[in-house]
Amino acid sequence: MLDTKDFSRRTICFPYKDEKIILGMKLEGFGVGKYNGFGGKFDAKKGDKVIEDAAIRELGEESVLIGKISDLEKRAVIDFVFPAKPAYNQRVHVYFLSKWNGNPKRTKEMDPAIFDKNDVPYDKMWDSDKLWLPQLLDGKSFYATFYWEDDNETVAKYSIEYTTKLDDW
Repeated sequence: MLDTKDFSRRTICFPYKDEKIILGMKLEGFGVGKYNGFGGKFDAKKGDKVIEDAAIRELGEESVLIGKISDLEKRAVIDFVFPAKPAYNQRVHVYFLSKWNGNPKRTKEMDPAIFDKNDVPYDKMWDSDKLWLPQLLDGKSFYATFYWEDDNETVAKYSIEYTTKLDDW
């Protein structure tokens, strides 16, 4: 069993409706130069009481979209293991959001863009995203673990366990 006690707790939120997904090009920090969903660390100092608070807060900080916890749909929990850089290890709670207020805008962290679900730019995303994001876009939910090569850019191995009900894991 994977020991995740030292993993950072993170979120990724994907605004998604009518087969369109909003992704953001990361402009600074971890993952710079890659498209991703909107998210980040759970941070009690910023008022996060539950992981969903972090998802909604980060969505607003990175895209200016306003969402509600009650509209989040939890779709996956993914452990990312970086053996060459354990400080990067993280457990990520992945959400879809089909209702929000506002229009996405560029922030200092992210530059949002809208893509058709069949035109997601996987070649400009994390190496793992092409392995798990299509599963979510096809309606599946799962728990997964991804191990990275020493370059911290290439997937070494992974496992996905599909489920119909995600708990707090």
